Amino acid sequence: MTTTLPTAVDPPRTAPPPSRPASGARWAALSVLLAATAVLYLWGLSASGWANSFYAAAAQAGGVSWKAWFFGSSDAANSITVDKTPAALWVSGLSVRIFGLSSWSVLVPQALMGVASVGLLHATVRRTAGTAAGLLAGATLALTPVAVLMFRFNNPDALLTLLLIGAAYATLRAVEGGRTRWLVLAGALVGLGFLTKMLQAFLVLPALTAVWLLAAPVGVGRRLRDLGLATVALVVTAGWWVLAVELWPAGSRPYIGGSQHNSVLELVLGYNGFGRLTGDEVGSVGGGAGGRTGGWGETGLTRLFDGELGGQASWLLPAALVLLVVLLWRTRAAPRTDRLRAAAVVWGGWLIVTGAVFSLMAGIFHPYYLVALAPAIAALVGIGATVLWRARATVAPRVTLAAVVALTAAWAFVLLQRTPQWQPWLAPVVLAAGAVGAVGLLAVPRLPRALTTCVAAVAVLASLAGPAAYSLITAAVPHTGAIPSAGPVGTGLRGFGGRWPAAFGRPGQFPGFGAEAGRFGTGPGAAPAGPAHRARPHRDAPPGSGFGGFAGLASLVGSPTPPADVVTLLQRDAAAHTWVAAAVGSNSAAGYQLATGSPVMAVGGFNGTDPSPTLERFQQLVAQGQVHWFIGGRGSDDTTSGGSDQAGRIATWVAATFPSTTVDGTTLFDLTAPVAP
Repeated sequence: MTTTLPTAVDPPRTAPPPSRPASGARWAALSVLLAATAVLYLWGLSASGWANSFYAAAAQAGGVSWKAWFFGSSDAANSITVDKTPAALWVSGLSVRIFGLSSWSVLVPQALMGVASVGLLHATVRRTAGTAAGLLAGATLALTPVAVLMFRFNNPDALLTLLLIGAAYATLRAVEGGRTRWLVLAGALVGLGFLTKMLQAFLVLPALTAVWLLAAPVGVGRRLRDLGLATVALVVTAGWWVLAVELWPAGSRPYIGGSQHNSVLELVLGYNGFGRLTGDEVGSVGGGAGGRTGGWGETGLTRLFDGELGGQASWLLPAALVLLVVLLWRTRAAPRTDRLRAAAVVWGGWLIVTGAVFSLMAGIFHPYYLVALAPAIAALVGIGATVLWRARATVAPRVTLAAVVALTAAWAFVLLQRTPQWQPWLAPVVLAAGAVGAVGLLAVPRLPRALTTCVAAVAVLASLAGPAAYSLITAAVPHTGAIPSAGPVGTGLRGFGGRWPAAFGRPGQFPGFGAEAGRFGTGPGAAPAGPAHRARPHRDAPPGSGFGGFAGLASLVGSPTPPADVVTLLQRDAAAHTWVAAAVGSNSAAGYQLATGSPVMAVGGFNGTDPSPTLERFQQLVAQGQVHWFIGGRGSDDTTSGGSDQAGRIATWVAATFPSTTVDGTTLFDLTAPVAP
């Protein structure tokens, strides 16, 4: 009798196993990627000067005063905080304290966060789909124009991006082995993201929660228990600073910028919270009512592809959406704990939720926000393209991959045509390369191995050439001010949801801010000055105090470069006063503070609409000799959003009470020498 042994059958796979190149080659490729990223993010970094002077001044204050560092104060004398939670300032403030104040000490930490983000995304994707997928994802992130912009800039977005990639990594590690500690770490990292940019960090929570509940290899009870522990970690990490500020006596801490009642909870839930969704942002200026065509640009599902926004991060967004569908379809019959589907849920959920919020939010919205989409887009492209490439022997994956390459090249052609005067040869070259790559992918099974490699290289180059070109010009051009944007036309101060508000005049020019109207934005990377065009002064504006309306808004979002004579005057007897000067708006104050190295009070906070200080409090400080100079300019008189008019009242009182002097075009009021009655 013959016995036939059963044949061992491998478990079904949703994709061929990822290739494992030699360890040395893998580390060499990663080293090249990270080194190239470092060069891109660090080269010529100091050309941007202080970049965002608003945050640079707060970093300077934190480098001098531990109290200012803890609260995120705009000045070392702790008058008012920035309108964000301070985690990003903790990093830059420590850098300034250690290395001294310079453009490099402020900006290098952001660049290093960018390199770390690329490396961490590579590590996350590699665990799912192998080395090639990790390298492609890392390169895609590194070459996303808005990522290049923000990793060379000192806004909080660089740290937020790194923390959220870390949270995704920790969550997927937790899902791999059902490990509680990794899920708790993910919760803690999202909590730190909250301390960086508040509620925006929570946009990834639906995806992270869903993948744990769906794919964790443990029972339902354990999944719910561990999710509760991660929630506790998130609440503790996010809430300890908020609780400390709320319990701290208001009289011994700085005013909470961005709030109308000196409350960090109001800032989190109002101006920087749900107000961003509805457009009802008390204290905001320059925007407008919510709805489809509010002051921050049109809302809708095509918003991220429109106008200026399209060139920031949408180059591979169509490809990412297609590849997300492909990954979910290919894993539809996979086991519940399938790692490929888990990764698709994390990155796809991140992309869909964040993209939907950005598309539909009616409140303040700027192009650089789109850096939050870059990791998810890059991960889906890296994973999806690699999975399809490994299955290229089959017709459907090969055709799908060719279609994705053709779609990406065609969309790049459209985006490049929006700047027809810049490198006009590039758009047709990208389109042609995409066509060659797509056709080559269809014929891959019949090609020799060497030619197959060439086809893959052409497809990758065609897909990344457009964003790479935009990234290179972004890195080559200095960027300053409050609202930067990437690309060859991103050096002007735009950023209103892809639409330049008509009330601001032509792009790059504000009414009343021509060559002689002021010195805002005269540093590297500033918007080019248009012909001098003086706006009609606000009816209540005192002589020499600047302009209201949109010209006032211009002074709020651009920092001045003070003349040397003004700096010398402000530094005189600086030690005898708590604040060498006061100015309406945080950006205006920041320029003078960075130039003098001494505290300058930001009257009214960022927008000039916070009730800090009140007129009565300012009068007390002046009577006590704590403020020496008031720098002319009343900022915006727009209080239609419900913001305070205290800054305007202070400017009016100063002009009526104190003598003015004009130094090299700058009007200053000496608060130690009142006008005789």
